[in-house]
Amino acid sequence: MAKVANTPDSRVSPRVAVIVPAYGVAHLVGEALASLQAQTMATWECVVIDDGAPDEVAEAVAPFLADPRIRFIATGNHGVSAARNAAIAATSAPLIALLDGDDRFRPDYLTTMVALLEGDPTVRLATCNALLFGALPREQLCFTQPQGSSDGVGGTLADVLDRSFSVYIGTTFRRADFDHVGGFNESMTHSEDLDLWVRLLELGGSAHYVDQVLGEYRVRPHSASDNPVRLLQGNLKVYLGAQQRLAADHPAQGVIAAMLEETRAALDFEHALLRIAGGEVERGLSDLRAVRSQVKGPVWTFSFALWRLMPGLARPMLGWRRAARARSTTRPSLAAVLTGSQA
Repeated sequence: MAKVANTPDSRVSPRVAVIVPAYGVAHLVGEALASLQAQTMATWECVVIDDGAPDEVAEAVAPFLADPRIRFIATGNHGVSAARNAAIAATSAPLIALLDGDDRFRPDYLTTMVALLEGDPTVRLATCNALLFGALPREQLCFTQPQGSSDGVGGTLADVLDRSFSVYIGTTFRRADFDHVGGFNESMTHSEDLDLWVRLLELGGSAHYVDQVLGEYRVRPHSASDNPVRLLQGNLKVYLGAQQRLAADHPAQGVIAAMLEETRAALDFEHALLRIAGGEVERGLSDLRAVRSQVKGPVWTFSFALWRLMPGLARPMLGWRRAARARSTTRPSLAAVLTGSQA
């Protein structure tokens, strides 16, 4: 049973509920909550959820519970999807905003997103640009290109599926839509956010991108996005689910088929790398050549030519590449992280 600290403040009607999962980020969640308290819009409620974290989340959140808008829930560890679902169920506002416990909102985030959704009932979700910071050699923007296939700010279901419209995790959507699609899929350990965005847009309407830096996304070493196989498997599950739910003649089916092919090829590439790392060099190189289109550039062209002559070099060279990537603080763009793109 969930343990709850603070009860809802009945004196105000919050316009938006901010959901803060805080597993393993007790040392950072204070920054997230401070950024929430600094919002230019005051009519919000917040639930911080600790789903069995190994660190002292409750202790870190305690100083913020003097603010009646902030509550704390502790549950068993059932994954981030279950944590978000439980936290959302404990709130009542008509809009829901996601703020991970290691990220931050800029002061105008809620003012901008709430006004957008309240003013346009066709918008299913509102997202924005954000600053990537943390384990990076320098700060950078999540998005540097227009989003979607039309005016640069609107996104269709097909745009979200083919990733021409990428969605920042600090996104706001409607409770009624969330309830209608059944919330986060608790069987998913990766790509659970993409799965929700897709199911929301299957209801019709559009996604909307605000081309302002309204959030700050902390990149941490050894995050979930560092496991490309699991990330790609999560994406594959999203596409297969959409393929099954949508009518056979739905316009998005063509995009889904293309993304399934691309994702399977990317998975084959990662599996080939794992075979080589495990000592199955000959089979791994054969598999790697079959999906060579996954990587481009002179380094890879030279490497493939060299491995044809001296296949024994493949394992140490790829092992060095993996170690270098593990040591590096360089991370790809958020879009690349979400799609499992190769560097």
